[in-house]
Amino acid sequence: MTGTEPEELRIFHLLRAVTVEFGLRQAEFASANAMHPTDVRALICLLDAERAGTDVTPGVLGTQLGLNSAGTTSVIDRLERLGHLARVRDERDRRRVLLRVEDGAKELGRAWFGPLIESTVELLGDFDARETDAVRRFLTGVRDLMAGPSAPPPPAPPGAP
Repeated sequence: MTGTEPEELRIFHLLRAVTVEFGLRQAEFASANAMHPTDVRALICLLDAERAGTDVTPGVLGTQLGLNSAGTTSVIDRLERLGHLARVRDERDRRRVLLRVEDGAKELGRAWFGPLIESTVELLGDFDARETDAVRRFLTGVRDLMAGPSAPPPPAPPGAP
């Protein structure tokens, strides 16, 4: 970064650096716990859904992860074998299978990421309500840009037709 770089671009680069660091922590967690990085992403998706009170089927999880049916089944099977995930029948529709994160997986995640979460919450405690709202709006906006239909497609690899 240079001193002549616009402030907005510097903030973008900081956000990118945070996402890279968080990705590294996720990869370390996955490696230390005999998981694939996609397994960690799956657990995060399921925990986010649980906090939102939303049920997740294998199909929904696959869509969120950008995986086909076979890939999704592999992730679910692996997490189930590790004891991190359970397939349960929907009480309202017994034909439907829902995915649940097991308590042990939650405890494992809290042990690993808890200090980072606590430090981040403490850091936000130094912000006033207006600043916290600005951070929330910014991060929500970036998330929506990246997840939305208007997100630009990734560039084709060199030499691709």
